[in-house]
Amino acid sequence: MAEDNNSINPMEQALDDFDQVQVGDIVTTEVLSVEDGQLIVGIDNSGVEGVVPIKELTADRKANIHDIAKTGDRLELLVTRRSTSDKEDGSFILSKRRIENKKAYEQMAQLMAADQHVEGQVSGTVKSGLLVDVDGLRGFIPASMISDHFVRDLKAYVGKTLELKIVEVDPAKNRFVLSHREIAQAERQQQQAEIMAKILPGDIIEAKVSRLTNFGAFIDLGGMDGLVHVSQISYNHVDKPSDVLKPDQDVKVKVLDVDKEHGRVSLSIKAAQPGPWDTISEKIATGDEVEGTVKRLTDFGAFVEVLPGIEGLVHVSQISWNHIDKPSDVLSVGEKVQLKVLNVEPDKKRLGLSIKALVANPHAKKQDSDTEEKIDYTLPDEERGFSMGDIVQDEADN
Repeated sequence: MAEDNNSINPMEQALDDFDQVQVGDIVTTEVLSVEDGQLIVGIDNSGVEGVVPIKELTADRKANIHDIAKTGDRLELLVTRRSTSDKEDGSFILSKRRIENKKAYEQMAQLMAADQHVEGQVSGTVKSGLLVDVDGLRGFIPASMISDHFVRDLKAYVGKTLELKIVEVDPAKNRFVLSHREIAQAERQQQQAEIMAKILPGDIIEAKVSRLTNFGAFIDLGGMDGLVHVSQISYNHVDKPSDVLKPDQDVKVKVLDVDKEHGRVSLSIKAAQPGPWDTISEKIATGDEVEGTVKRLTDFGAFVEVLPGIEGLVHVSQISWNHIDKPSDVLSVGEKVQLKVLNVEPDKKRLGLSIKALVANPHAKKQDSDTEEKIDYTLPDEERGFSMGDIVQDEADN
């Protein structure tokens, strides 16, 4: 004879219902009440109640629980553990987020197996990388996997949406690791190919300084960097690029060379600016008295800098009224000298200078007016300025 259900002890029935619910079960529930900080829910077909803390409903710490759920709502929840405190109203603690995470992990594992990329928004930074949200699942991008080059400022990525490759999915360890490096590398290669195809030597480009080294400045051309060697930064001498440039500075550069085989672009900042010889006629004229610094000495004369990037030649015959065998006998590199401009030839980048023209000729004959004989400052054609042949021959002789 079958046992009468009415004869079952209520306590035994409650324990039986309780035993039907196990940690790890996914159960259907009804919201019985909404309180500040938690939901009280009834688990279907069990007669057992449970609690859902707000942190198990949403990752948004500023969220209002009354905006998330209301009495009578039906929720699918994961049983995470049995209640261990009298303060926890219910027999079990349940979670909505963990179900969503579990499904998200399963989906990400499938995408990783198919080698498909995902999109994620960077939500924050830690010392070793970036935190990113991918469809509600929190992932991590190690610093070495953010880009194809070293990233100094991680905070610059916060708020950005990135295309990502899935590297590791491990729900048991709560590990979800992603990488943007491969995507960044592919994007850079594409941008580089486009840039290399359209720029030509001689082009003038508006760009920004991306980074500085001791030997030059790298300039962002909009997807790849070109190099301005330290010697191409200014017509003035530059010891270190950081003395005159800074990262993110706007600059105008001229393309000197495009090496498509090696993916290199050589640039010049100074070549994109007017050269010192272009405006020399506005600054110096024949007959002017100027000060200069001796830069180089040769057997045929001294090269003296009178303006940044402007050197003129003091021929050995224009150094002194006395006979001189070698300029180095009376002049030294770095010495400051007073000069008179004999001739200016901007088109040939030549400047003739004289030291002795500012000094009275001790050998001049006295005239009736007891004034000194007027000096002709015009150099013979072969003594005006200098040529590369003069320099090469002089250095060969030395």
